[in-house]
Amino acid sequence: MSTDSMVSTGTATTAGARAHARAQEAQALSEGFARPAPPPGVTPDDVVWAERIAGGGYSHRRITRGTCVRLVDVAGDACAHVLAYNALAPWERLNVADTVKVQWQVYAGAGRLLLSDQGRVLASVVEDTSGHHDTIYGTSTQARNERRYGDGSPEGPSPAGRELLVLGAAKHGLGRRDVVPSVSYFQGVRIDDEGRPHPTGSAGAGGSVVLRAEMPLILLVADVPHPLDPRDEYVATPLDVVAWRDRPTGPDDPLWDATPEGRRAFENTRDYLRSGGLA
Repeated sequence: MSTDSMVSTGTATTAGARAHARAQEAQALSEGFARPAPPPGVTPDDVVWAERIAGGGYSHRRITRGTCVRLVDVAGDACAHVLAYNALAPWERLNVADTVKVQWQVYAGAGRLLLSDQGRVLASVVEDTSGHHDTIYGTSTQARNERRYGDGSPEGPSPAGRELLVLGAAKHGLGRRDVVPSVSYFQGVRIDDEGRPHPTGSAGAGGSVVLRAEMPLILLVADVPHPLDPRDEYVATPLDVVAWRDRPTGPDDPLWDATPEGRRAFENTRDYLRSGGLA
């Protein structure tokens, strides 16, 4: 009888942990956790990131300026909590308050910009077939998930978004205090005339959003239920991510001059990149 066959199937031993890890991979493959295909018109050679994030999971990448990132709500209950940082100076990061205030708009759909606290464009929203988004309520916390679901740890059955984003940030030398409020896609919230939030849920399976990096970025993504999700159970379905080489928004693009505020933000971004020899 081999040594492996004598050990427990738990993860307390090296052999048990190995068996558990291999079983997880086999399950993922059997469930179709394959590499997502690029959208029409994008060649495989241009793809720089393709991944299916399981519900309750996260991912992260450093991407170059001009990269387009397509997020897809595969089964209709994904919620992509997104954070972006200037990869050259990560203390410059997404500022949802300025994103909303500067653009006079709380809904971050197609044509909107994700701004930093330096008045520059980190990313633009190129396409949006979902329309169910939120810039106000951020992501879930461990304490909140413990109250709602009984657990909020990254390794538990109901991971909190903030804890997962902290893990992603750590991969890029960032700490917990660097994880600021995020923007979320695919689970909507609408604010009524009295200022009250109304969760609108998902637009359904297949909704997608395309973000374009307007400067080199560190991008963090967690796929967890929205903090205002009214359901008692923890519901999070897979999220596809495909990114490919493209070009940043230029002065000849209609988005550049779509609003006076957006034009100034693009000009600020161009000046910053040119001074650093990047544009």
